[in-house]
Amino acid sequence: MIQNNASKKKNAAASFMPYVWLLPSILLMVIMIIVPIYTVFQISFSEVGRTGKIKGLNGITNYLEVFEEPAFWTTLQNTFVWTIAVVGISTLLGFIIAMVLNQEFAGRKFVRAVVIFPWATALIIQSVIWKYIINADYGSLNVLLRKLGLIDSFVNWTATPQTMFAWECWVGIFVTFPFVTFCILSGLQGIDDSLYEAAAVDGSSFWHKMFRITLPLLRPNLTVSTVLNIIYVFNSFPIIWTISKGAPADQTHTLVTYLYQLSFADGKSGHAAAVSVIGFVILAFCASIYMILSLRREEE
Repeated sequence: MIQNNASKKKNAAASFMPYVWLLPSILLMVIMIIVPIYTVFQISFSEVGRTGKIKGLNGITNYLEVFEEPAFWTTLQNTFVWTIAVVGISTLLGFIIAMVLNQEFAGRKFVRAVVIFPWATALIIQSVIWKYIINADYGSLNVLLRKLGLIDSFVNWTATPQTMFAWECWVGIFVTFPFVTFCILSGLQGIDDSLYEAAAVDGSSFWHKMFRITLPLLRPNLTVSTVLNIIYVFNSFPIIWTISKGAPADQTHTLVTYLYQLSFADGKSGHAAAVSVIGFVILAFCASIYMILSLRREEE
């Protein structure tokens, strides 16, 4: 009887120990994630002074005032274009480069090292460099093209909000595709060559092997890189802010830079919190879709 009680106590202690070890992580998550999210939600439903002092709840007034701003809808559109363009093109480009780097050729190790540089360099540094390259007065792109005889006079590459935003998207693609490349390359190196050899014996074409072997086996790698990229690109701040700061006339903002300007430049902390909550809801929706699709695949 005594041994049974001791055994039960030991089992109870053993079953409780995982929660003890998880407690520091749970506390850290509550302090660093849950509390800030709660605070942002609270501010978004409150009237906030320019000094940041909360004066009291005002319902959904902040949201209604944000929705009335034309700049918000332009910013929301830019955010979707920015995310889809950067993630989509960088994924396609990264896939192509990964396929090339998976082949045997002289200097492959050197090329792999060079490809990772844009991703390893700080975003602010990359943004400053590209801002200098496309400068209309002294940019190295104009200098190079003029020396090659391709242009007679310097070109203003950012004359319109559309061209400015297109260059920012290019910089986003440039710093993002190395991450996709190495995610996919790791998946390619895990595919058994015997599968391709068997397909070649059966007379399969390149595209048949691509859609029947390569892409199905790369699905986990593509899913992880795409989801992480969506979150990373959606929340990206340095590129837009360094190159344009949303200029001209708030036409090149994304949600992150727009809420930063609202909070720290315009002193509208309540509006900034409302924009932040909207971005949070959008990302939560995307993450929910990913979780649902992942669970369905596991059940299949």
